[in-house]
Amino acid sequence: MVIRCGPVPGSDVPREAGDERRSVPQRERRAGRRPTPGRRRHLHLGGAAEPALDRVARSSPEQVAEPAPRRTARDGGRQPGQPGHGLPAHAGAHRRAGRCAGRRRVHTAQILPGMVYEFLLGGILTSVLIPVLVRRRKADADQGQAYAQRLLTLAVLTLAAAALLAVVGAPLLTSLYASDKSSGDYQKLVTALSYLMLPMIFFTGLSALISAVLNTRGHFAAPMWAPILNNIVVIATAGLYIAVFGAEIVEPEEMTTGRVLLIGGGTLLGVAIQAAGLLPALRKVGFRWRPRFDFRALGLGELGRLGAWMFCYVAVSQVGLIVLFNLLNRAGRENAAGPLIYNNVFLLLMMAHGIIAVSIITALMPRMSAAAADGRYADLAADLSRGTRTVTAVLAPIAVCYAVLAGPLSVALFRYGAFSDENATATSLVLLVAALALVPFAISQLFTFAFYALPDTRTPALVNIPVVALRIGVQIGLFAAFSATFAAAGMMIGNAVSYLAAAVFSAMLLRPRIGRIGLGGIMRTLGKVLVAALGAALAGLLVVNLLPGGDTLSWLQAAFRLVLGGAVIAGTYLGLAMVLRIGEITEVVGMVRRRLGR
Repeated sequence: MVIRCGPVPGSDVPREAGDERRSVPQRERRAGRRPTPGRRRHLHLGGAAEPALDRVARSSPEQVAEPAPRRTARDGGRQPGQPGHGLPAHAGAHRRAGRCAGRRRVHTAQILPGMVYEFLLGGILTSVLIPVLVRRRKADADQGQAYAQRLLTLAVLTLAAAALLAVVGAPLLTSLYASDKSSGDYQKLVTALSYLMLPMIFFTGLSALISAVLNTRGHFAAPMWAPILNNIVVIATAGLYIAVFGAEIVEPEEMTTGRVLLIGGGTLLGVAIQAAGLLPALRKVGFRWRPRFDFRALGLGELGRLGAWMFCYVAVSQVGLIVLFNLLNRAGRENAAGPLIYNNVFLLLMMAHGIIAVSIITALMPRMSAAAADGRYADLAADLSRGTRTVTAVLAPIAVCYAVLAGPLSVALFRYGAFSDENATATSLVLLVAALALVPFAISQLFTFAFYALPDTRTPALVNIPVVALRIGVQIGLFAAFSATFAAAGMMIGNAVSYLAAAVFSAMLLRPRIGRIGLGGIMRTLGKVLVAALGAALAGLLVVNLLPGGDTLSWLQAAFRLVLGGAVIAGTYLGLAMVLRIGEITEVVGMVRRRLGR
């Protein structure tokens, strides 16, 4: 199904007298011409199951690029315990829908729950609760059972109130995150979808809270696989939509109540099932939730102090996101790399970060919190150093694959339906630049969570102010210099610079608090990793350039390059890591061998 939305803003499509309200295809039919596919706008049905960090936010309205609709991603990371499982559902639903209708509207509606949740509660739930729960588990006679019950009760009430407030304010939220060029029909449809999707705030927060309780009790499996349930529901929703309504072309006013209910309701159902899927794990770890309303025993003063600074951190980040949204939406010419391409690339980054870095942070956070609670700052520093080295060593070959295989990746994953060869080429450039941001982002996140383990939310909030200011400055400067031709890549450069600055600032401020973090060992590992990564990149480039194929690859050619190039890069990196004795890689290889030998 394709919703026709009229001419591209700024296009020079001629209008006949009295045709101001007709869409481009209508005018073309009237003139006796076939509608031009490149002038349609499309709708992506569903997306990935990306609650919490998701947190890759999507979608904003702007013109199409041959004729791809654009989305944008949230500049942030997933919370511990929620890895990046979203790409399969994103690609699967996108591919099922093909050239499907008005998907920018759905994604604008989809970003709102994540943005509002993160602004109101997301950072508090992810950064404050785990250290507090760990401390109470160690200090209380019942191992923090009653405290966790009170906390769950308060959080459920707060989440319900936040979701209700967001639903009531849906029109205001739509106007805030939508482009200033949005039509009235666009605003109405996004608002209608938002009424169904904004309750996701409740279930997203509930998933985060249950995951925190499970993590503090040493259970990590359920929070890792629960998002898969969300993905299954989202993909099923996309398939059901196509089966019931088909993929025929429709006008905006033909987005009936049934269509809206299926899209919005299916998305909401996926997040609800994800939260419900965590409940059996609570019983497995021996936690029984009974509502308790004696909230004074929670120590609300401490929670309020920690939460207030976290709120400041998130608020500053939201300013950066609003600037990002508007810059990408202003990339107003055809074939420009705007929000859709930015979001696709950011989703790839978050997939790698979610599977690798978030898994490591999830395992380290309770340990670092326990060490801080006992005053064992040397142990906290050792865990932080080990985590930094491991994250760097494991993510480096993935970053190399993203950079060297950016072209085949863009074709194999995204070039279908309305996504043209030109869009794939633009995506490969953005992915090449974004690969540089992967490791700095993971390290900056790990250092930030080290502060939260102390627990200290004030310092990260203060650090975030100059970091976001730097990011905005770089992004605005690059946008002013290159405008639409470099929009998405410029945003990624701004991200990379700010992530690196955040890591450096955090390391400088952590040392007086926890002592030496083994900077010498970290730098030695970084040097070895850099050598191995460069060697793997050269080997990958050599193999890829020797393969047949012109500038435009078929899907099979792209897939073959991915498989062969990825194998060469992985093998070369692994071999060099063994020669250079990168301990973190040898440990991972040894663990895999032990598991396979069982």
